[in-house]
Amino acid sequence: MVEPMLIDLKQLLVEREDCDAGTVTKVREALGQGGTQLRSLREVTDILRKKVESASGAAAKRWHLKLAVALYFLGHTSEAAEQFKQSEGALANYYLGRCLTSLGQYDEALKAFDKAEKAGYNASQVALQRAGVAREKGDLAQARQVLSKLEDLSTHSAEYHYQVASNYLAEGERLQAVKHLERAIELDPGHPGALFRLAHVNDLAGNDEEAVELYERCLKHPPLHVGTLVNLGVLYEDSDRYDKAAECYRRILAAEPTHEQARLFLKDAQASQTMYYSPEDERAMSQFSQVLEIPVTDFELSVRSRNCLKKMNIRTLGDLTRVSREQLLSSKNFGETSLKEIEDMLATKGLRIGQSLEQGGPGEGRFRAPAAVSEAEAAVLGKPVSELNLSVRARKCMNRLGITTLGELVQRTADELLEAKNFGMTSLNEVREKLAQYGLSLRGD
Repeated sequence: MVEPMLIDLKQLLVEREDCDAGTVTKVREALGQGGTQLRSLREVTDILRKKVESASGAAAKRWHLKLAVALYFLGHTSEAAEQFKQSEGALANYYLGRCLTSLGQYDEALKAFDKAEKAGYNASQVALQRAGVAREKGDLAQARQVLSKLEDLSTHSAEYHYQVASNYLAEGERLQAVKHLERAIELDPGHPGALFRLAHVNDLAGNDEEAVELYERCLKHPPLHVGTLVNLGVLYEDSDRYDKAAECYRRILAAEPTHEQARLFLKDAQASQTMYYSPEDERAMSQFSQVLEIPVTDFELSVRSRNCLKKMNIRTLGDLTRVSREQLLSSKNFGETSLKEIEDMLATKGLRIGQSLEQGGPGEGRFRAPAAVSEAEAAVLGKPVSELNLSVRARKCMNRLGITTLGELVQRTADELLEAKNFGMTSLNEVREKLAQYGLSLRGD
């Protein structure tokens, strides 16, 4: 089988005089060929910078446009927007609008789209982008209204299905969204937005293998959503592919050197590459964790002991290893007889009261004897941790630690969370900020 010839990006963007919608399509196709094409685009970008510096008048505007297109596909969105502003015409304003939308500058984006349409850019394509801006601004009704007038595009436009799917996701209609995302990818297998959103849906659903495959497909079809590289990096770390995770974070920093989250994630991934891993220790820890999760109701306890544990919200053997003898005895109707009964029960599993407090065992701090709280405070503490809307990395760490409610989360210290795999300072600060919204904080903060 004969390999297709690589598209010559230098000829396309430097030697060819014109730059139009066909040029953009060709650049996208070239990057989809993979191999050395991304490096070639970076080299061409350096040449275009020099051309911009030495040109003037109408020629300068053309070079600004070509440089903007190259920067757009490299993911340098802010710089691309500045270059598009120094050009002119329908194409420049259309992609300026897309850049400004990505940057959250919605009103300016709408002005750019208006200019693009007046200059002759395809009205339907502009309308689709306006629907996207309306959605990003939170006006889902306006987005729906715009899209309802564009239903004729459903037979052939991947962008139409992508915008419809994005609206459904914003409304919480995941199944409907997936149908449209899959249709978008059928029409355009390299649609970056549709690939990213479908990957993210699978990621949130815990379908890690499908998510990785889709995120990896995103890498072949720039421009890349920063979230693609962040989320893929986290998934790589979850499967101990720290070298691949580090490469994702480096790519973000190449485009956005000040991206603090990527910088911290890269540091974590690099540190993880040198960590010792013992399968035997992992299995032993897993077995020990399973013992800690055995419910106290599995044992034949006296009515008094059972009622006291229930009042103290002690549900598992692990909970008993995280309280002291004094805390148990301070409970009303809990005396030495009940204490001896509990100690004998734990001994059958090789455990003892307060064990995790002494040695920092798994899940330490998950339970603390509750102080008197109001009904409203109890309701807040009982909220599921999912209500914090944490990032993918922080959410996965919550799942890994078995933290399901805000009450369980605030029993943890910052140091305990930082001990979790792939949980670094960025995730910790995120958790602190989200808890503060509820007037809560981690233990010890």
